[in-house]
Amino acid sequence: MQRVYDFLRGHPAWVDGFWAVVLFGISMLGDTVRATPDAVSLTGITVVTVLLSVVVALRRRMPERMLLLAGAVGVAQLVLDIKTVPADFAFLVIVYTVAASGPRWASRYALIGGLLASPLAQLRWPEDGPSGAGRLALMIFTAVPYALAWVLGDSLRTRRAYFAQLEERAARLEREREAQAKVAVAAERARIARELHDVVAHNVSVMVVQADGAAYVLDTAPDQAKKALETISGTGRQALAEMRRLLGVLRTGEHQEGCEYVPQPDVEQLGELIEQCRTSGLPVDYRIEGTPRPLPSGVELTAYRIVQEALTNTRKHGGPNTGASVRLVYFDDGLGLLVEDDGKGAPHEHYEEGGADGRGHGLIGMRERVGMVGGTLDAGPRPGGGFRISALLPLKPAH
Repeated sequence: MQRVYDFLRGHPAWVDGFWAVVLFGISMLGDTVRATPDAVSLTGITVVTVLLSVVVALRRRMPERMLLLAGAVGVAQLVLDIKTVPADFAFLVIVYTVAASGPRWASRYALIGGLLASPLAQLRWPEDGPSGAGRLALMIFTAVPYALAWVLGDSLRTRRAYFAQLEERAARLEREREAQAKVAVAAERARIARELHDVVAHNVSVMVVQADGAAYVLDTAPDQAKKALETISGTGRQALAEMRRLLGVLRTGEHQEGCEYVPQPDVEQLGELIEQCRTSGLPVDYRIEGTPRPLPSGVELTAYRIVQEALTNTRKHGGPNTGASVRLVYFDDGLGLLVEDDGKGAPHEHYEEGGADGRGHGLIGMRERVGMVGGTLDAGPRPGGGFRISALLPLKPAH
């Protein structure tokens, strides 16, 4: 049964053609044809029946044209005195069809024509017996089916428009969800890229400096070389621990045996970071001003990463015999950072244009981090030589 239903829905023209044949057969076998001895009248009835059957057969393919054809057939019936036949049922069908799927002008035309059809038929072929009030009641009664057909068709049109609007809204929401998902993925990728850059750049630079130092004093001072190798080992383990933490974020819900996850670094760990830099050969002056207090985790992570990246850049671009200073200032409404060095500073294109060929990403990451917490960052050369990075991180996020 379902297959038959699906077939009929997939071939509406065949269904309309079938009902057109049925309507034609009923009309030609009805009492009106048998009671018409005149050949001319019989020909007129036959032509009207054929045309109205065509209206039913083609009503979905060309509803406007079939409406006009039905109107012309109705006028011809009035003019040629061809009384109503069973095929006139096509008028109800075309009124319903146009109200459901035709343009608005055709729908209004069908409603007006349908409401006028019954009074015009009563006036053209008056019934014997009923009084004036009875005829008026009969006109109204016979006009009701046309009004109902139009209301049913218009209700179907409204329902289709409602479902189309729901589908369009669902499609739009789906597109918006996809766009939001893409933005979220891009933001997460950028966050992970910043974390990887900060972890790898800092720890690898420390390991490179220590390895160079160990190679230089390997023969003359084996104790110093051993200490440098221990520093490389410790730095490597720290880098691996932070890398595992980042991978743990990506593997949500999974736990691998042997993985060591560490918490996000914060301001309290700046002392360890600076001591690590001092051990690697970079003298750093570290000062804290104001009253230390707990800060939002995002602000603490941003402050740690800024200092880490700034000191990494000092080791990379400062040159030999370079010193640095880190100043941490607690304000009532924010946290201030000032990192300076007395080296030769980074190349101009690294901090002005973001660098090329993969260079300058550290400063780009700094600006992105500061922007995420609603702060401000200024980076550039010092007037007396060296490089200077200052940042102000508010305690309340920007709206």
